[in-house]
Amino acid sequence: MLWMWIGFNLFVLAMLALDLGVFHRKSHAVSVKEALTWSGVWIALAMVFNAGIYFFWDRMAPGSSYSNGDAALAFFTGYLIEKSLSVDNIFVFVLLFTYFAVPAAYQHRVLFWGVLGALVMRGILIFVGAALLKEFHWIIWLFGGFLIFTGIKMGFSKDEEVHPEKNPLIRFFRRVMPVTDHYEGDRFFVRRAGTLMATPLFLVLLMVESTDLVFAVDSIPAIFAVTQDPFIVYTSNVFAILGLRSLYFVLAGVMDKFHYLKTGLAVVLTFVGVKMVMVDIYKIPTAVSLGVIVSILTIAVVASLLRARRMEALGSIQQEVVGNG
Repeated sequence: MLWMWIGFNLFVLAMLALDLGVFHRKSHAVSVKEALTWSGVWIALAMVFNAGIYFFWDRMAPGSSYSNGDAALAFFTGYLIEKSLSVDNIFVFVLLFTYFAVPAAYQHRVLFWGVLGALVMRGILIFVGAALLKEFHWIIWLFGGFLIFTGIKMGFSKDEEVHPEKNPLIRFFRRVMPVTDHYEGDRFFVRRAGTLMATPLFLVLLMVESTDLVFAVDSIPAIFAVTQDPFIVYTSNVFAILGLRSLYFVLAGVMDKFHYLKTGLAVVLTFVGVKMVMVDIYKIPTAVSLGVIVSILTIAVVASLLRARRMEALGSIQQEVVGNG
């Protein structure tokens, strides 16, 4: 299977180089149309890869316990879990970019390098998690309990507040390297009077990386509830993360309309945690898990949109009353 790992990572690097070196060589504000196009590209690539697993898994991984159909279903379910949980990252990214007043033209650059760092960190966590599960089966119960706790905590938590000044990574970095007072274009570092200085844009990148690491600790155990095959876990995670940047630019302006989405994600995490805890008593089929997750997310999105429409209608009525008054 070594050739699969090498080939997949070369493909990812080529796509990232094409993205930054050709389509986003010059910093610019990403339009919703452009973001929708790239979202479609990443989703299409993930589905093509999913189809490749369906038709060629027996050749890609001879001797695997998965049939072609089971491997493809595991990939799709894992991809959907990671894609949906990545939406929670977007809530935080919106707050970060607002707090630091990051110009729209520089946001894509931050997210690009943030995603690159996330791929490395998640790859390490996935391999460590897979090795631990292989050697110590009881860890799956620990993962499950952690996800249940995280899901319940997410469901009852209030909206996040960003306090970069309290972030230990940011505080440590400011001690070891001077930071400019203003943005210096899209650069992360500049040299002033012979002294190398970081820009506020690099501080934003550090915050993006540190918050993604926290989210990875939640999301990676969740996908292990679907499959423990490292290649399926890794590839589904990578495709979900690669589409995160474009998804941000699609949803950033309308996140307030998805009021119940966070609750839906909390229910998904709790369900996945329960599935992991009871794996030795009853193994919930992957197809059933997929159906449950899709149903939860659909209900959350539809309920959110209905609420948004109701709030807009109420706002119009109030404006009309004020106008008539």
